Amino acid sequence: MKIFTTKEIKAIDARTVELEKISQIDLMERAATSVAYEIMSRWRPDRRFVVFAGPGNNGGDALAVARLLWAEGYTRIEVFFFNVPSSRLSDCCRINRDRLVAVNGIDYTEVVGGEFDPPALSYGDVVIDGLFGSGLMEPLKGGFTSLVQYINDSKAFVVSIDTPSGLLGEWNLGDRRNIVRANLTFAFQFKRLSFFFAENAEFVGECKVLDIALNQEAMRSTRSNFYLVEDYEVKNVLRSRPLHCNKYNFGNMLLVAGSYGMYGAAVLAARAAMRSGVGLMTVHGACSGHDILQISVPEAKYESDHDDWITTDIALSHNYNAVALGPGIGTDEKTIDALEIFLKNYHKPCVLDADALNCIAKRPMLLDCITAKSVITPHAAEFDRIFGTHHSEEERLRRAIEMAKKYQLVIVLKSHYTMTVNTDGRVYINSNGNPGMATAGSGDVLTGIIGALLAQGYDSRTSAVLGVFIHGAAGDMASVTHGTYGMVAGDIVDNIGQVIRNLIS
Repeated sequence: MKIFTTKEIKAIDARTVELEKISQIDLMERAATSVAYEIMSRWRPDRRFVVFAGPGNNGGDALAVARLLWAEGYTRIEVFFFNVPSSRLSDCCRINRDRLVAVNGIDYTEVVGGEFDPPALSYGDVVIDGLFGSGLMEPLKGGFTSLVQYINDSKAFVVSIDTPSGLLGEWNLGDRRNIVRANLTFAFQFKRLSFFFAENAEFVGECKVLDIALNQEAMRSTRSNFYLVEDYEVKNVLRSRPLHCNKYNFGNMLLVAGSYGMYGAAVLAARAAMRSGVGLMTVHGACSGHDILQISVPEAKYESDHDDWITTDIALSHNYNAVALGPGIGTDEKTIDALEIFLKNYHKPCVLDADALNCIAKRPMLLDCITAKSVITPHAAEFDRIFGTHHSEEERLRRAIEMAKKYQLVIVLKSHYTMTVNTDGRVYINSNGNPGMATAGSGDVLTGIIGALLAQGYDSRTSAVLGVFIHGAAGDMASVTHGTYGMVAGDIVDNIGQVIRNLIS
């Protein structure tokens, strides 16, 4: 599903009005009605509602919601409309202001200028935030910052329409103090990109997307650089297996993983690859890992390094369909030397994770040696070791888009909403997963899944996007049995086969 920018959403709104022969005010009424119905499904008419409406279309939405609730018997409504002289009153907002004023008995205050005496807010009250929606182009300033702080300091339950006031639709670099901290956000038709960043979670709260029936053709024809990956899309891409086949049809993968004391990473990655359908698997690691891997993953072959404890030589003994490197290999200088020789001589896309990335961080010139369309899968700390310190997920994504284009890499930014950045800068946001997956070895499992898909003939981008989704779905399935506290990485592995079965059935 496409995730549209504020500019693109505005164009889709306009196109909907044009194609469906409806007015902008009618489209606003449709949106306001969806919000009003949601509110009525959650709160009884005796609840006190305090509505704060700004001078733009978001304010028009809030004014319309107040009118619709009043018509349904919600009589404890107080409306504060900020008709600020320095801000242009939108046409739709003006119409909804006039419609509300014409309602007899509603508690309405229009704030035109000067001092504003805010209403007392207490626990049990519901604030409807309609000050500024996703059309806001710059951080809030002036008197609105004081109002935002007043709302945030109250104990009222805060509902934001479209987006919390002060939160921009895409990029919010800088001060986040002047953003409404919503308990519940009703987003129209799509989540905004900014909703997926961890640093904005405290502002968005629970998010529910309301379908306001924007024109399907307008959405289909509007190009986007951001996509939310959902199960039906994965179903359309995963290939079922033909009746007549053998192991050689499903790829031959090499996994370079493990070192003394870290063979669990190799075991997890190898088991994940086998559960993800790779036909043949070879693990390359130090001699001391031979028995551990042969016992733990008997389906895989083991290729011993010359060294007893670490990897010092990554010479390919076969023409592998895919190579994945990194889980548990350590960062010894001899290992870094071996990785450098491999990267300079291997000319197909590979998967680099964990200590392979930490090796690159110690020798940054290796970035230039990675074959185009290779996949790297850093968590936040690994990303920052390579590309410099970043202070938010938003900063990290912007940098990842830049680096993916520069080095022609597929970058998997691991987080709650893992984001896969393609070589052209397009971003694929994963829609599943849970906090239980924040456990040792989870990333090694992902490496195995992506490597297995690459070995089976999926391209780099598809392998990464599918791999992240399968990984998250397996984690969700594991949480049903073990919960988010008790889950370990091996539980994710154990559910991979069932997830794939469900997706292709």
